[in-house]
Amino acid sequence: MKKMIYILAVISLLSSTGTWAVERAPRITDREIVERLTRLEEGQKALAKRIDDLDAKLNKRIDDLDAKLNKRIDDLDAKLSKRIDDTNKRIDDTNKRIDDLRTEMNARFDTLQWMLGLFITISLVILGFVLRMQWQMGKRQTSMEATLQAHKEELDFLKSLIEKLLPPKGVL
Repeated sequence: MKKMIYILAVISLLSSTGTWAVERAPRITDREIVERLTRLEEGQKALAKRIDDLDAKLNKRIDDLDAKLNKRIDDLDAKLSKRIDDTNKRIDDTNKRIDDLRTEMNARFDTLQWMLGLFITISLVILGFVLRMQWQMGKRQTSMEATLQAHKEELDFLKSLIEKLLPPKGVL
C-alpha cells in the first residue's frame, strides 16, 4: 500500500509539472507583426547589400591576385626560357668541342696507322734480308761441306798413298 501511495504521489507530481512549463504568450497586434516583418526585410536587404559588397571586394582581390600570379608566371617563364636557351647553347658548344676532339683523335689515329704501316713494312724488309742471308749462308755451308768432304777424301787418299810409299818402320 505504501508503494501505491508513492506511485500516486509521483504520478500527480509529474502530471502537474507539465502545466507549470507552459507560459502564456502575450497577444500581439497585426500592426506589430507588419512592423517587425518590415524591419526583418530591411535587415535582409542590408545583409544582402553587405554580402554583395564583400563579394565585389573578394572578386576584385581575386582578380588582383590572378593578375599578379600571371605576371609572376610570365616572369618565371621568361627566366626559364632564357635558362633553356643558355643550356642549349652550352650543349651546342659542348657538342662542337666533342666534334673537334673527335676530329683531332681521328687525325692522331691516321698518323698512328701510317706509322704502324711504316714500321710493319720496315720490319718485313729486315726480315726478308735476314731470311735471304740465312738461305745464302745455308747454301754456302752446304757447298763448303761438300768441298770439305772432297778435301777430306783427297787427304785420306794422299795419306794412304804416303803411307804406302813410306818404308816400314824399322828400316830407316
